Amino acid sequence: MRSIPAPGGRRAVVIGGGSFGTAVSVLLARSGMRTTLQTRTEQQAARLNQLRENEDYLRGVELPKELKIEHVGAGVAKAEYVFLAVPSGRLDVAIEGLVRGGLSAKASVVSLAKGLVPPQGTPPTVLLSERFGADRVACIGGPAHAREMVFDGAGLVAAASDETLATTLAAAFNRAGVVCERSDDPIGVELAGAAKNAAALASGATVAQGLNAAGAAAGHIFAEVWRWAELLGARPESMIGLAGTGDLVGTALAPQSRNRRAGELLAQGVSAAEIPARIGQAVEALESVPLLARALTAAGVSAPVNSALARLIEGTLPLDEWIAVVRATVPPPARWRRGVKRGFWRGLRERLFTRRRQSAGQGQTDVPQPEMTPGTASGASNPRLAGSDR
Repeated sequence: MRSIPAPGGRRAVVIGGGSFGTAVSVLLARSGMRTTLQTRTEQQAARLNQLRENEDYLRGVELPKELKIEHVGAGVAKAEYVFLAVPSGRLDVAIEGLVRGGLSAKASVVSLAKGLVPPQGTPPTVLLSERFGADRVACIGGPAHAREMVFDGAGLVAAASDETLATTLAAAFNRAGVVCERSDDPIGVELAGAAKNAAALASGATVAQGLNAAGAAAGHIFAEVWRWAELLGARPESMIGLAGTGDLVGTALAPQSRNRRAGELLAQGVSAAEIPARIGQAVEALESVPLLARALTAAGVSAPVNSALARLIEGTLPLDEWIAVVRATVPPPARWRRGVKRGFWRGLRERLFTRRRQSAGQGQTDVPQPEMTPGTASGASNPRLAGSDR
């Protein structure tokens, strides 16, 4: 394994003073990186510096004295790692800001968003890779409710096509007391996050009709997104691991989940335009679901539930018709496995037992050792695994 760069002296900039951006900046400072949190306005930077607490988005979390806070206009010329904690809908603006801010040609850019970029519904790392090169780009996924992450830990995934970058990011979070695995499947991790947000919103919009309907809505969303992810070369472990189903469970159980709450408000007749003000923060899924539906259609993927959810958000589909789509949709069958004869599993089991007996007779145990699968190597062991939606 390549050596993990030591954190001392390394400079990280987190752009975005919302709940998750603030939490990530606290963790990076805790890991030993020289970290700066950049806010959207000078007023917010001044307030955070004065209070040393983000009362608006992360009340009760003390900002470490080592954490520097400044306005985004200060630039990123000295940064070695730039974390973008901005909504995916504003990623193009953030990219231009990095260019104007003097981003180094050697600096890495890490997306923290769980959404898609308009107008085509592009995964953020795809856009970042086109601008800065794939070897400099990464994303963070997994169940990570901001407050709980700071106090109790989380289960993160650091995904990058460059192994050293993924290893460095995972090591930094592990040093801060957060479990973080490595992955070389950034598109899969990003689409898992987008599916999670959409599924949380869909279940929230359906739960008043019963848990079966809410579960069906979430399941349809994940299945439809996975068919697209597979076409893009993503791997199934990204969808079923921490970044996908793990994050979905955290979101479903979190009473403060923005995306689930947005779905509940939609079901109550509140328009999508009013929901962010009701919740107090941006709701990624309200913007990403229509983009997701558009991208699925463009890719030729049958996605009746995603498409219906997009129409519900846009106000062109009544709630009862949305429920009808969820209840009536029959997904395409899983691909049939050919060439598996009857008795296959019995034969395999008998062969394994025979090998074990033979090995035992030679004073050995024939127990297979775990292998490191691509994209799911754990950076370090940490018993504090907890988290929720961000």
